[in-house]
Amino acid sequence: MQVSTPSNKPQNRIEIIDALRGFSLAGIVIVHLVENYIAAPPPTAFNEAVHQGIGDNIVDGFIGLFLRGKFFALFSFLFGLSFFIQMENGAKKGNNFAGRFLWRLILLLIIGYLHSLFYAGDILTIYAMLGVLLIPFYKIDNKWILGITALLFIGLGRYVVFYFTGGSNLVGDMDMTPDSPSVLAYFDILKNGSITDVFATNAYDSHLNKANFQLGIFGRGYLTFGFFLLGLLVGRMRFFERYQELGKLIKRTWIWSLVLFVVSGGLMAVTFGSMGPNVTFDKWIAMFGLTAYDLNNIAMTFLLISIFVILYKRTKPRKWLSKFAPYGRMALTNYFFQSVLGTFILFGWGLGYLGELRNIYTFGIALLVIALQMILSNWWLKKFRYGPLEWLWRTGTFLRKFPLKR
Repeated sequence: MQVSTPSNKPQNRIEIIDALRGFSLAGIVIVHLVENYIAAPPPTAFNEAVHQGIGDNIVDGFIGLFLRGKFFALFSFLFGLSFFIQMENGAKKGNNFAGRFLWRLILLLIIGYLHSLFYAGDILTIYAMLGVLLIPFYKIDNKWILGITALLFIGLGRYVVFYFTGGSNLVGDMDMTPDSPSVLAYFDILKNGSITDVFATNAYDSHLNKANFQLGIFGRGYLTFGFFLLGLLVGRMRFFERYQELGKLIKRTWIWSLVLFVVSGGLMAVTFGSMGPNVTFDKWIAMFGLTAYDLNNIAMTFLLISIFVILYKRTKPRKWLSKFAPYGRMALTNYFFQSVLGTFILFGWGLGYLGELRNIYTFGIALLVIALQMILSNWWLKKFRYGPLEWLWRTGTFLRKFPLKR
């Protein structure tokens, strides 16, 4: 197996990619903190406790419209883009990076598993497993990548699973209704359990329930891989190297994304509205409604990317948006430790505020966490070449020690 010979200096980075990654990470921490890092359906009592005024409902509406389901997609898109960049850098040196990338994913799986002990909604383990499927797509023709991505986005995986399961769990045994015994039992562990109790349930059972969410009728994993493929495709286009000259493409993207957002939102409203107040996911019409919901999130994701790039092309907005770049360069470290901090604030093994803080308060805490991590990231990268976990991941990938200090 041939591998790239890494230099002691970080490779030249494209600033807008780091800034966009930092921006996506900021959206993720807001969603997770307002959701109290539950990673499961919240009980009715929890919803009543966190919604006590119009401000809480505004926060919930803002997150639902602009953040939830969008920023994980943006993060996934950038993972696919990073895969292309690493493979391409290896190819330029005459080396095949595929084997090294596979080893890199194994290391990511280990890091993600440790992270999942704190927060069951961890995405690193999902990235590590789905990332393996990216490797054979590196040399596949663009038209095939677009076709497969389209099938994933319109819910083909969901429909196949529903045909065989009728909406029952694919794996795992958690009943996804808010006040089911399994949901209440898990909430009680997070609220009152020790750190060993949380680790014990997150070590295995929570992974089964997460697999059901990823690969069952909710289909998050299929969307994630679809965004991986789009990131690969955009990398081939050299989009972020040439974004200054691609004004027409960017304009068409945000216009058609807006059209899709409006149309899919209407379909979602009609579909779920026809099912009455108690929506269940045991009918085909509900599957179509979930696809409309996915398309709505996809459209908003493209809108966010387009607007971000349009603003980044302008000097004054770029001055502010570029402040996300150090945050994005340390995305792995920041993602891991924001979960540790968030669960410490909320779970019973820490301060125990789970379900006791209104949405406006957890939203404010999220903004403080983002600001703190952005300041620390900027300070750290002035003194060091990589973030702590980024350095460990890179050192493990190449099985050699890299200089950390500048």
